[in-house]
Amino acid sequence: MILSFTTPEIRAVLLAAAGYFLWKIYKVLVFVYRSPLRILPGPPSPSWVYGNSKEVFAVEQNSLPDKWFAQYGKTYVDHEFFMTPRLWTLDPVALNHILMHDADYQRPEVNIRRFSETIGKGILFVQGEEHRRQRRILNPAFGPMQVRDLTEIFVRKSNELRDYWMHATRAGPATVNVHADLSKTTLDIIGLAGFGYDFHALNLEGKPNELNTAFRQLFANSPARQASVLATLATWFPILELIPSKQRKRVMGAGAVIKRVGMQLVAERKTAILREMSEMHKDGIERKDLKDRDLLTLLIKANMAKDVPESQRLSDEDVLGRDALRSSFLLAGHETTSNATTWALYALSQKPEIQQKLREELLSLDTDTPTMDDLNSLPYLDAVVRETLRLHGPVAMLIREAKKDDVIPLSEPFTDRYGRVHNEIRIAKGNKVALPIIAIQRSKDIWGEDALEFKPERWQQPPETISTIPGVWGHMLTFIGGPRACIGYRFSLVELKAILFSIIRAFEFEMALPKEEICIKTAPVQRPSVRSAPGQGWQLPLLVKPYKGDA
Repeated sequence: MILSFTTPEIRAVLLAAAGYFLWKIYKVLVFVYRSPLRILPGPPSPSWVYGNSKEVFAVEQNSLPDKWFAQYGKTYVDHEFFMTPRLWTLDPVALNHILMHDADYQRPEVNIRRFSETIGKGILFVQGEEHRRQRRILNPAFGPMQVRDLTEIFVRKSNELRDYWMHATRAGPATVNVHADLSKTTLDIIGLAGFGYDFHALNLEGKPNELNTAFRQLFANSPARQASVLATLATWFPILELIPSKQRKRVMGAGAVIKRVGMQLVAERKTAILREMSEMHKDGIERKDLKDRDLLTLLIKANMAKDVPESQRLSDEDVLGRDALRSSFLLAGHETTSNATTWALYALSQKPEIQQKLREELLSLDTDTPTMDDLNSLPYLDAVVRETLRLHGPVAMLIREAKKDDVIPLSEPFTDRYGRVHNEIRIAKGNKVALPIIAIQRSKDIWGEDALEFKPERWQQPPETISTIPGVWGHMLTFIGGPRACIGYRFSLVELKAILFSIIRAFEFEMALPKEEICIKTAPVQRPSVRSAPGQGWQLPLLVKPYKGDA
C-alpha cells in the first residue's frame, strides 16, 4: 500500500508538526515582546532570523561591540536568533554580579548540548553541586606545585618546536604557518602534561597518530564556513540535530576514537597505580601523596585517595569524558594556548623593537631549560604575556543565560530608549548576557587612549581603573572570574611563557604578508586566516629567521 499525503495518518502527523512549530514560534514571540531588556538602547537588527549574531561574528577582530559600546553606552542590547534580546555590559558591578552568581547565570543549554557531545559534559559545563564536586577533585592537579613540576614538559616540547623550525630554516629564512605548528606543539604538551600520552603531532616525517588525527578532526573547520539555517533552527528545535550531516558524522567519529583510547589510558593508569601501591605494601593513598606529573595520574590518584568521601568520587567516565581528557585539558589547554601564542608572534612581528627587547631579556638567562621560577622571574616576558592576553585574548566573549528573573546592580545608571534613567537592569529568566571579554580589555575608558596599541610597558604602571575588572588574574577577564574562573590558568600562563622563551631566543619573526591580508575571526576562539585564501583554513604565515646575534 502506498501512502499519500491525503491519508488521515499523514495529515495527522503534518498537523501535529505544524502545531508544534507554531507553538514554538508563539513562545518565542511572547518571550521576545515581554522581555524587560527591550527598553535598553541598542543597534537595529538586519535579520529577523539571525538578529545581530551574523554581523557580530562577521566583523573582524570582534570589533562591532566596541563600536556599539561607544554609540549606546556601557550597557546595551542587541538581538540574537529570532530577535531575542541579549544584554551587553561593561559595567564592573554588573559583571561581578553575573560572575559571582554562577547558579543564576549559566551557559546556555544549547551550548552545553552542542559541546558536551564532543568534549564531554565536564567542569566547563556542569552546574551546582556537580561542578563543586568536580572542582574539588581537580584543584590539586592544577596547583602551583604541580605546574612547577610540569614545566619541564612545557620546555622540552617548546625546544622541539625550536628544533623543528631550525630544520625548516636550515637553508635560510623561511615562511612558516606558525599557527599550525603552535597548535601541534600545544597538543603535544597537553598530551604529555595532561595524560602522559605523546601525540607526536610535531614530527619531521609528518607521521599520523590515531588520537592526534581525531583531535584534528574535532577542531577542523574553516574561516570560509558560515552557520547554516539548519544549525540556527536546531538551536530552537533540537530534534533537527538528528538530521545526518558530514560535520556531525566527522565530529562523532572523532569523539568515539578519543573516548576509546582515553578509557584505555585511564584503565592502564589505574592498574599501574594499584601495582605501585601493592609493591609499596600500602593499603591506599592520600591526597598528600600526590606527586606524579601528568594531570590524569594526579586526578586518578586524587579520586582514589582514602580521604576522599565516596560521594565525592568521580567514575572512570567522569574522569575521562567529563574532565581529564576532553574538557578541561583539551579545550582550555590546547586550542586557547596555541592561539594566544600565535597572537603574541603576530604582535611581536609588527613591533621589532619590542621583540628585540624581549629577546635580550630571555638571552640574559644562561640556560635553555628554565624552571617555572626562572620564567616567572623575567618581568618583560611577563609584561608581553599580559599584553598579549589583554589585546589578543583567545576568547572574545562568553554567553550566560539567566536561570531566573533577576535585578542586576550597576555602578553607573543608563538611559533607556524612552529617555528614562535606571540604576539597575531587570532581566527575565531565559534572557542571555554576553560577557564582552575583548571589549572590556581594549576599552579606552579603562585602559586609556592607547588601548588598541600593543604596549607591554603599560604593565609597569597599569591604570588604577582596571582594579574594578572582576577577573581571577591580571585584572582582566581572559580567564574570567568568580566560582567558574578557569581552573588551569597557571598551567596556561607558564606554558605560554615556556614557548615564547624557546622560540624568541632562537628566531626573528617578521610578517610574511601585509598586515591587511591577515583576518582575525572568532570561531569560537580568535584565529587568523589569510584574506585572499580563506579556503586554506586557519593560518598565520610569518617569515622565520634564525637569530644570529651581533654576528
